[in-house]
Amino acid sequence: MKATICNAPIVESLPHYARFECKDGNSTFSIHKVEQLPKGEGIWIYFECQKLDEEVDALLSKGIEFEEMPNDKSWLWREARLKDPDNNQLILYYAGQNRLNPPWRIK
Repeated sequence: MKATICNAPIVESLPHYARFECKDGNSTFSIHKVEQLPKGEGIWIYFECQKLDEEVDALLSKGIEFEEMPNDKSWLWREARLKDPDNNQLILYYAGQNRLNPPWRIK
């Protein structure tokens, strides 16, 4: 029996990137092909925040340092970036409807 967790792609920028809508819930799964596994910067992990700027302000008030403050990206997401103790890139973002339904969504 074959288990399928994702529907058809939402975004496809082959051969390097694709984003899929998961069958259950409101989740998406993205994959980005690289020539070799990351060294130094570690893995990039995304966390969506409904109130991104407020979350960043709250973390700043607790002494958390950010490498990049919230800003709007060309892919229509708002992102802020920081590193965890293992040097992995953590990206807090808000995409709203553009996560599931960007203007360039595959029909």
